Amino acid sequence: MDRAEVDSKIRDLIAPFNKKGVELTDATTFVNDLEFDSLTVMDFVAEIEDEFDIIITMNQQAEIETYGLLVDAVTKLQD
Repeated sequence: MDRAEVDSKIRDLIAPFNKKGVELTDATTFVNDLEFDSLTVMDFVAEIEDEFDIIITMNQQAEIETYGLLVDAVTKLQD
């Protein structure tokens, strides 16, 4: 799956979590822009892991601060 396909799928998955309808760009942050708390992050990561059949470690999660970094990480983890 290429980056555009991953991006599209993640946009579908994030929709229920994006309560304020924030426009998603590669620079959108989960904490500041989307106002995700730690529980929301855990739920969202679980959805992504199930959808893509990958594991995102706690260390990786800590480094993924923006939407673009998430798309890149998921794309890379599938290889």
